[in-house]
Amino acid sequence: MTDSVVLFNEIKAANGKRFGVATLNAPASLNSLSVAMVRLLTPRLREWAADAGIAGVLLDAAGEKSFCAGGDLRQLYQTLRDCGAERNEYAERFFGEEYELDHLIHTFPKPFLCWGHGIVMGGGVGLMAGASHRVVTAQSRVAMPEINIGLYPDVGGSWFLRRMPGRVGLFLALTAAPLNAADAIFCGLADLLVPHANKAGVLDAIAGAAWKGEPAADRATLSRLLAAAGEGAELPASKLREHFDTINTLMAGDDLLDIARRLRELKSEDPWLQAAAATFAKGAPSSAALSFALWQRVQRMSLAEVFRLEYWASLGCCAHADFAEGIRAVLVDKDRNPKWTPATLEEITPAFIDDHLRPRGEMAPELVSLA
Repeated sequence: MTDSVVLFNEIKAANGKRFGVATLNAPASLNSLSVAMVRLLTPRLREWAADAGIAGVLLDAAGEKSFCAGGDLRQLYQTLRDCGAERNEYAERFFGEEYELDHLIHTFPKPFLCWGHGIVMGGGVGLMAGASHRVVTAQSRVAMPEINIGLYPDVGGSWFLRRMPGRVGLFLALTAAPLNAADAIFCGLADLLVPHANKAGVLDAIAGAAWKGEPAADRATLSRLLAAAGEGAELPASKLREHFDTINTLMAGDDLLDIARRLRELKSEDPWLQAAAATFAKGAPSSAALSFALWQRVQRMSLAEVFRLEYWASLGCCAHADFAEGIRAVLVDKDRNPKWTPATLEEITPAFIDDHLRPRGEMAPELVSLA
């Protein structure tokens, strides 16, 4: 069915093996990740993982603009307005099932190729980050922009941002700084640049490869195949690499107010750094404080533990005012003029952050047994 929000196909390859292909198919919404998409992807990926004839999986997207611009927040927004601080069963399903899918990709037992062409933001980064082979193109634009909507970098962001070089991950959480292909590779969100025009050749190479059905050998085969497809492609300049020392200085220490002061006082002639500082200044103080608290807590946590903590953090955001207000300002009314509560970082208390992180009901059943 061509009207499905996810299209499934299989590439017939050598040795009688097949390669599963899942294509996000909502280009009008920039392939924003919906609950319907998740409910199609998770069972099919589990089937492919268990099928000895499937050598690996490709996750890509329809259209030329976007791999995935983030989670589909419009229906969630209505439930935030309806439920307020009360239990939000839609949010429980939304986050529990999305994080289950993200974890499945991180732990997938076979080669998993994500073709991250165009816009890759928020929930799209969650889909890409865990893949064993993550391709970006010259047109890729990657970001975790949650501070603009009163959320925080979820979908495992607390885990993978913490594992980036230096304090780059904290900087990205606080500033939503946009990344090009070189930046994404430098900070560990992507593995290599392949020109988008070479995608058809990659698919042909997958069909012609001698897959063995042995994950380690097949991952190596896929790596060689992609390296050949990307050979000679020139990476753009990386702002993250250029400003690495400055970023570490800005993000130094264990007091968010110190970091905030340095960002507010930043003097730079680079428009990229200027925009990052301006985004922080306009972003939700609650998001900055929650992102910083998670940064401090997750360093020695496993991926599964982080997803369970993020589940509580996300439900906490649903129960407070800023998440709904941020979605309203950016996606609904589009006035870009949110009224944050509290209005400043100085007003945020430890108890306010603790209330975001406390359990609300039972842990999502999808996340209980993650290991």
